[in-house]
Amino acid sequence: RPTIDRELLESLPDLKVIGNSGVGVDHLDLKMISNFGVKVTNTPHAVADPTADIGMALMLASARRLVEGCQIAVSPDTRSFAVDWLGVEVTRATLGIIGMGSIGYKVAQRARAFDMRILYHNRNRRRKEEEEAVGAHYCEKMEDLLQQSDFVMLVVNLSPETHKLIGKKELGLMKPTAALINISRGAVIDQDALVEALQNKVIRAAALDVTYPEPLPRDHPLLKLNNIIITPHIGTATVQAIHAMAEEAIANMLAVLSGQPIPSEV
Repeated sequence: RPTIDRELLESLPDLKVIGNSGVGVDHLDLKMISNFGVKVTNTPHAVADPTADIGMALMLASARRLVEGCQIAVSPDTRSFAVDWLGVEVTRATLGIIGMGSIGYKVAQRARAFDMRILYHNRNRRRKEEEEAVGAHYCEKMEDLLQQSDFVMLVVNLSPETHKLIGKKELGLMKPTAALINISRGAVIDQDALVEALQNKVIRAAALDVTYPEPLPRDHPLLKLNNIIITPHIGTATVQAIHAMAEEAIANMLAVLSGQPIPSEV
């Protein structure tokens, strides 16, 4: 993956636009790029549905211990299935969504079909009609959301404000029966604190589509735990999303080059 640094920008005097595929731009120094008079675009519309889908998939898999169950079902050592091997239910549970942008809102729409109680924390409160449409309740303080939720889902952009947003203190506020799901960026969680919380049963489980770094070193303690699911950053890895991201990125770039209004400028 090419790094957009000062040297590259200086070598491209005619550059007008950097079209990013995907919504996250934490890998780009936006201030430096704009100093060169270059515009940055992203593809928020293409990624919202598939990323919300992976959030729901991870929540369900974690609740019902799907990965563990699959391993038991296919293991050559399995002779019988334990009757006391239990998961927890998603239906009517409380979901706390941290970050209620377009992806967070799509998660809420899906969660509503599971009759979940939906709490959310966001920099800006959503309009009353939007809240009512999905039955979501606003928590001004993130602490209130953490204390009440059975599942906490992270859907924020990575920024200096959200770096290690979830650390030892925040994990300690969560219910011991709760699960943490991350579909945003790995660095939003303090991973050392998460290892400790999972080992000491401070929370029940975690399900991560993102880590820091990616992939984790093969000897990382998170990889040795059985109350975690980790997927290889596949939130937008669908046939449809890759096509839609390419189309959205191209539309943005053509708009910049032809001086038209830009659909998704960062």
